[in-house]
Amino acid sequence: MTQSPVLREDNAADAVPRLVVRTTEIHDRVDLLQTLATTEATAWVRRGAGFVGHGEAVRLDVSGPDRFEVAVRWWSAVVGTAAVRDEVGVPGTGLVAFGSFAFADEPGESSLVVPRVLLGRRNGRTWLTTVTVEPALPGVPSLDTLGTAVPPPRPPRDVAFADGALTGTEWVGAVADAVRRIGAHELDKVVLARDLLAVAGEPLDLRWPLRRLAERYPACWTYAVRGLIGATPELLVRLDNGLVTSRVLAGTIRRSDDDAHDLALAASLARSSKDLEEHEYAVRSVADALAPHCSSVNVPESPFVLHLPNVMHLATDLAGVLTDSSTSLQLAAALHPSAAVCGTPTPVALRLIAELERMDRGRYAGPVGWMDATGNGEWGIALRCAQLDPDDPTRLRLYAGCGIVADSVPEAELAEAQAKLVPIRDALDS
Repeated sequence: MTQSPVLREDNAADAVPRLVVRTTEIHDRVDLLQTLATTEATAWVRRGAGFVGHGEAVRLDVSGPDRFEVAVRWWSAVVGTAAVRDEVGVPGTGLVAFGSFAFADEPGESSLVVPRVLLGRRNGRTWLTTVTVEPALPGVPSLDTLGTAVPPPRPPRDVAFADGALTGTEWVGAVADAVRRIGAHELDKVVLARDLLAVAGEPLDLRWPLRRLAERYPACWTYAVRGLIGATPELLVRLDNGLVTSRVLAGTIRRSDDDAHDLALAASLARSSKDLEEHEYAVRSVADALAPHCSSVNVPESPFVLHLPNVMHLATDLAGVLTDSSTSLQLAAALHPSAAVCGTPTPVALRLIAELERMDRGRYAGPVGWMDATGNGEWGIALRCAQLDPDDPTRLRLYAGCGIVADSVPEAELAEAQAKLVPIRDALDS
């Protein structure tokens, strides 16, 4: 398929296309992920609801410390020139963009993508949105070129795994250095990520791991944006007609194969001073970031234990009422990076991450999600994820991270990182 118009920050202001958008309700019960095309696919699905996008009507690529501000201005301009006929009228209908943003100011590239065709489902209703560009721009095919037959996903073949930037031993050393710095009162917490390289015998069909992730982790948000795929349990922020919610995860323990033992593990996690300290930093950072934008921010007194198939997390759900005109993307920008994926104090943690990880996180641990023309949307944190190499479709880079505090044991943190890599590794099994 011919590429869609791709705009960068240096020409975005002068090159906003006029989009013609139509949303109609459909009454077929569609398995969203079953409809994904082999290329230019976008997705945000949880428990069978959400969105999948086909093709690209237009896309903004942006980088640097002002990536969020540029994206907000561009989206406002796109919305302002669009002609929209929305026959459904709920959050997620009409004009919608998928987004994925780099963790760090430099390096890393971020994107907002407007699909040419979008299937959505929410609260038992299903809809179809189509987007065309006026005037027709070079490189934008007609809708009928998309076709209707979707070939089944190809299972990965001959996948081999190798260490990324650091070996396990080297990463344990990095964690030990972080613990020493925390003990010296340079900072309170830092989140260190580890990467793993997966190389297949032929180009990867990302629909295969996406479906596996959605099947095995239905409580997570399964996502795909420009070659970044994953299933995150952590919702950075949701804006739904003025209600703001966020789910914070920090503090993790690996599950066993015994339900009774898992109950004991959950109880120990809920009492763990190390994990409770890590969790408190993360919750406080989100509550403080939401406070200027919300009233009546509800912060529960204690976390609950979220059970996932491979691990358990301490979790807290926060909620508030929006008091300004912020969009969901602006709220995500205000929250990023939270202590759950960075540390505290944030500037010190960011410097230590760059020093000790020795890799580019790319869009790992950055905001990923969607936003509609009214500003409603959902943005998760890109966790339990893998990024396809844009220059080699046989290569994926997998990521997982751990929160390091004064009581962290380096070898235990390595085991936790390995547990967090299990979902995406297993999704590559054929």
